[in-house]
Amino acid sequence: MWGGLLCFETLIIYRDGFSAMRASFRTKAIARCDAKIAKKGEGVGLSFYAFFANKNDDPEQLMEVATWWIETHRLDHFEKAVKIRQMIASGV
Repeated sequence: MWGGLLCFETLIIYRDGFSAMRASFRTKAIARCDAKIAKKGEGVGLSFYAFFANKNDDPEQLMEVATWWIETHRLDHFEKAVKIRQMIASGV
């Protein structure tokens, strides 16, 4: 890995392993977590696929979130929605 910095829109990726989601996606993801929690309660789990339609219409965004979820934070496939909402809201 290298210590370079790439900036695209509001996405920032540090090639030393840290990545941040786009601000617009953070808003969408928090809303999705809130909806899942409202529907199924605070114990509901979700995967990063919950933030996307059942089609691959934005592969770059999918890879950004997959990298954040799997590589950066080493999260399990399913995590509690309240945990993910808190992480995203805090800017992690």
